[in-house]
Amino acid sequence: MSPKSNRLILFGVAAAFLISAAVLTLSALEENIVYFYTPSELDRSEIGSRSIRIGGLVKKDSIHINGLTARFVIEDATSQQTVIYTGALPDIFRDGQGVIAEGKFKNKFFKANVVMAKHDEKYMPREVADKLKEQGVWQGETSR
Repeated sequence: MSPKSNRLILFGVAAAFLISAAVLTLSALEENIVYFYTPSELDRSEIGSRSIRIGGLVKKDSIHINGLTARFVIEDATSQQTVIYTGALPDIFRDGQGVIAEGKFKNKFFKANVVMAKHDEKYMPREVADKLKEQGVWQGETSR
């Protein structure tokens, strides 16, 4: 074989190896991506059994706690979603507050494994604030 054909074969093997590595990396990353939705954006047929995040405001008088299991409703301007969470809720969790719940759908309920709440009166998670601004519900600061 000539040196030119040896280089061509080496280049082909290296390219195949790099493409395989890129495909494996991207497929591994896709499994770990967690998408964010508001209750009005949810389409369970698209989500399937993937882990997602739902964000919005906690509906007034919707929090029901029994031991370590909490049931509450996250709402936005046009829709709402019931969430079930087992564990200790953040101390600052309350009605009308911005919240993000991460988990999966189980039957008609959203089973959360993580619940995150805003940490003071001026802060709202960026994802939630942006979605609420789009829907015209946001009543916080207009500039940062």
